[in-house]
Parts: sequence; structure tokens; C-alpha cells
Amino acid sequence: MSDLRSVKITNFSNDLSDQIKDAGFKEIDGCIQCGTCTGGCPSGRRTALSTRSIIRKVQLGLDEVLYDRDLWYCSTCYTCLERCPRKLPITDIIIQLRNLAVQKGNMHPTHVSLSHHLYNTGHGVPIDNEKWENLREYHDLSAKPPTVHSHPEAIKELQILLESSKFDELVGIEIEESEEKYEKEINYVPKRVSNTQQS
Repeated sequence: MSDLRSVKITNFSNDLSDQIKDAGFKEIDGCIQCGTCTGGCPSGRRTALSTRSIIRKVQLGLDEVLYDRDLWYCSTCYTCLERCPRKLPITDIIIQLRNLAVQKGNMHPTHVSLSHHLYNTGHGVPIDNEKWENLREYHDLSAKPPTVHSHPEAIKELQILLESSKFDELVGIEIEESEEKYEKEINYVPKRVSNTQQS
């Protein structure tokens, strides 16, 4: 038989709600806990995400919300904002909470991995297979989009920007590894030239 216990909340703080209000979200006190945000949340249908619960924890000043895994399940689709009867910027509050969580060293491993991928490739979701290249060519587009896929030399510029904001340190990127990756990317040559590029 499992040992079921209620979790005792011991860490109340006004700092959290003050930080949220300082970020410009003073309307958070206007949440009436109607549950419309959670009821209409696409991510909430497939995960444990309860936007209503997250907002309530902030209202109560519970620092534990910054360590809540559910905070990272929000897909930032803004459905909650569209449906909220008080028009609270719930998604923006969640993004601010994520920022605060990261400052405390708490970031979901998937987001860390995505951050490394962005730093090394310039894309969160790179188009790196032939299927997507063929589909782009079918629609008379270049095989590679006009991003770092076509201009890998721009990755270095992105990395300089990310390093200047200490993003690399925040997500634990080893610069030496990135330099090797950059050298490989800079020598990239597109396999095919589309019809639009030939003309």
C-alpha cells in the first residue's frame, strides 16, 4: 500500500508576487480562480499543467512554483489569455516565472537541450532532413530556408549575441565544443539548388 501524505507547504514569501508585479503584471491579483484558463488549456489536456494552480501559487507567494515541473508544460499558445474573463496575461506571467526559475538554477532538461541546440545550430527545430527539403522545393522554395541553414556563418554572430547576454553560462554551454561545431557548420555547402535560385 502506498504511503499517501499531504505535502506541508512551509515556504511563503511576498518576494515572488512582488517580482511578478514589478515585471508589470499587477493585474495578477484580479484572478478570480474561475478555472477557465485550465479548462481551455491545450497542454493541460495532455499533461498535468494547471495554469489556475500556478497563478494561485503566485498569488499566495509560494516559491515552490519556481520548482514545479508543470511550469514548463505551457506551450505559450495564449489560449488562456483569449478566454480569461479578466484578460489576465497568464502566458506572459508563466514566461516570467520561467525566467525567475532559471535565475534560481531550475530549468527543465528539455529546455536546456533545446537551448544548446539553438546555440550550436541557430535553430530550435532545424530542417535537416531530405523530406522537408523536397517539400520546400516542391513549392518552388530553396531547399534550405534563408536562415543559418543557408548562411551558417551567421551562427557565429548568434553565438556572440548569446554570449554577451551570458546565455551560454545560464544553460551550461561549453564554448570549446561550440567552436568545433561552428567550424563544421561554416563549411556547409547546400546539396541542391532549387529552380528559384537558378533563375
